[in-house]
Amino acid sequence: MNTSFIDLRSDTVTKPSKAMREAMANAEVGDDVFGEDPTVIALQEKVASLLGKEKALYVPSGCMSNQLAIKAHTEPGDEIIVERDAHIFNYETAAPSVMSSVQVQTVVGRHGAFTVEQLRPLIRPNLYYMPRTRLIAVENTHNRAGGTIFPLEEIKKISAFAKEQGIIFHLDGARLWNASVATGIQVKEWAQYFDSVSVCFSKGLGAPVGSAICGTKEFITKVHKWRKVFGGGMRQSGIIAAGALYALEHNIERLKEDHEKAKYFAQELSRIKVFDIDLETVQTNIVLVDVQKTGKTPQEIIALMKEQGVLISLGTFTKFRAVMHLDVTIEQVQVAAKKFQQVFS
Repeated sequence: MNTSFIDLRSDTVTKPSKAMREAMANAEVGDDVFGEDPTVIALQEKVASLLGKEKALYVPSGCMSNQLAIKAHTEPGDEIIVERDAHIFNYETAAPSVMSSVQVQTVVGRHGAFTVEQLRPLIRPNLYYMPRTRLIAVENTHNRAGGTIFPLEEIKKISAFAKEQGIIFHLDGARLWNASVATGIQVKEWAQYFDSVSVCFSKGLGAPVGSAICGTKEFITKVHKWRKVFGGGMRQSGIIAAGALYALEHNIERLKEDHEKAKYFAQELSRIKVFDIDLETVQTNIVLVDVQKTGKTPQEIIALMKEQGVLISLGTFTKFRAVMHLDVTIEQVQVAAKKFQQVFS
């Protein structure tokens, strides 16, 4: 990508820093399929400890970690419940139906969050001609809602309800680090209410590759087998795991800088009359901008701003998305905001 662009498409566009590259180059490695890569082992142990889970498994992507959880938790013909705009439902290529043969039931949330009261009527009765409600999944932070944080108090209620109903509770915590930094609530506190948790290293933390799936030893044993079936077994993967380890040790607290950049950007663009921004949703590093008043589609605005040297991405059918990350400075964010004001004011 041309370095002259200000790239706000995603927090996945970051490149490893010099120090991270050195950590990767110097990583001690072994064959991870044989369970012999010391750097992968160290990463898995660190993640499990941070999240308060018995065990963790390193996997190539967040999509794989979510789908491994669904596969290990369910049987064909089961039903899972997710929020309507959840990543699992919208951006994982119908993988629950393809990989696990499960049906997806959606619940319409507010800013990506839903309540126990909304869940109750969705739980299937124990009748042979209905699917079994097997799993509820929460996304925190919620990408398509604009990086919003799922309230911890509601998570506690849903967790208690799921246990009462014998339903598994999974957290898509790809950006859980952002939720933790924004609220001051440790990731272990969030994670304790879930049977399984997925976290990502290649978004806000800036590592080049990878996610982890966490849970009980028994669960991870099942997941490990399915990782092999899904083609996720890697060999000397300590080279990339070292990047994730470096990210955990150096790049969590700095996420607050991304949140500050997002708030600044949102406030500046909210001054543009043809843009609509719900500032209440700007809680972490993602900004969604509704463009219906412009008379243009998000795709047209994406193309227009690319000509101005600013890269943004599609958010929803009516919104574009701008995401702050460690490879964009506050000065660049200021320049990007001014370019928007020049074009649309």
